[in-house]
Amino acid sequence: MKIKMPSAVSEIIKKLEESGYEAYAVGGCIRDSIMGKEPDDWDICTSSLPEETLSCLGKENIIKNGLKHGTVTIRVDEENYEITTFRTDGEYVDNRHPESVTFVRDLKEDLSRRDFTINALAYSEQRGLQDHFNGVSDIENKIIRCVGSPDKRFGEDALRILRALRFSSVLGFDIEKNTAKSIHKNAYLLMNISKERIMSELIKILEGKNVEAVLIGYSDVIGEIVPEIKPTIGFCQHNPHHLYDVWTHTVKVVSGVKSEKELRLAALFHDIGKPAKFTVDENGTGHFHGHPELSADIAERVLKRLKSDNKTIENVCKMIKLHDVRPFVRKSIRRLMAKSGMELFPKLLELKRADAKAQSRDYIEETLKYIDFLEEMYNKECQENNDFTLKMLEINGNDLKNIGIKDGREIGYCLNELLMKVIDEEIDNKKEALLEYAEKMNKNICKN
Repeated sequence: MKIKMPSAVSEIIKKLEESGYEAYAVGGCIRDSIMGKEPDDWDICTSSLPEETLSCLGKENIIKNGLKHGTVTIRVDEENYEITTFRTDGEYVDNRHPESVTFVRDLKEDLSRRDFTINALAYSEQRGLQDHFNGVSDIENKIIRCVGSPDKRFGEDALRILRALRFSSVLGFDIEKNTAKSIHKNAYLLMNISKERIMSELIKILEGKNVEAVLIGYSDVIGEIVPEIKPTIGFCQHNPHHLYDVWTHTVKVVSGVKSEKELRLAALFHDIGKPAKFTVDENGTGHFHGHPELSADIAERVLKRLKSDNKTIENVCKMIKLHDVRPFVRKSIRRLMAKSGMELFPKLLELKRADAKAQSRDYIEETLKYIDFLEEMYNKECQENNDFTLKMLEINGNDLKNIGIKDGREIGYCLNELLMKVIDEEIDNKKEALLEYAEKMNKNICKN
């Protein structure tokens, strides 16, 4: 099997080989190449010790930060390439990092410590493909399998549990039986992993094409990193609008929206507050009044705990709060656009559509027609260049100051009140009309 490598990678490997060492491109870049995908980056492993690697490559464009771990980084044509000495790992005491590494000269020893067979692949143009653990076969059969003992691999680095789910979701591969059993058994080890790494892997899992199968098959693992979802698993909704329990419905919505971070996070959390809001009426029908607001509060708490950025939290929570709002008249629809923001509104409609499609088939057609109506209204407002923010007003804070409104809070209150009046079409968005209404407001404020 011949693999096409970037010229820089070929040149680095060639220099090391000419000095008498073994060198290979290794890991995910080989996996992706075999699958016909363009690798994001290329890693190199070698039998040369770090000092020997430096001697072969010279000192120009070298980054030495990883030398104690056996890694030399060289920058070629604005790209960084990591060259790591074959190694074995010492004891793992924190389920994440080895206490020590030992440099070795044998490639198989190095590959034997790697996480999955599909990543334990190495290639050089001189020596060809090195596949000591049947990684190519597992790629062909679309299988995620640990190298050696799954319990040992996950005990060494618990993040590998989420990596397995990520590869399954992104690549559409099944997880091999013993590896899957070990994932369920060792999921509790994820408590030792940093929140930032958990968030990174969770987003990649959510964005995968096989996300539905992963979330259904490994709900216990997701529950370890987001305990708040546990009450939704198997929670019957007792409502004719719903075919599924809360968790299954949630998963259907996640897989039903576009593969985009904010949308899939919003889908994941949109009904997380339902179990706490569950009530049953005299007919035995379940209701969840107030669940969007509670779901948004839970989502905000979880995303902050997982170190998400503020903009993502804001947009996700906004969509969750508004996903169940159903305005019908133009005034209310325009207010909904103002609350979401025009930029976010199409994502809100996407969430609404997926939510509808994951409910009872008896109500889908009617709900989808309603969402199409909202989209038509949105497109019409866009054509008229309405963005329903304070920027659309024909006046600003300085104009209000000129008519005697000096207090910053009063200015903010007046501007927002004027915006609502314009949205409701009770005032023309003209400077004269706006100032006239603002003066009336100011008089009432002064009276009170």
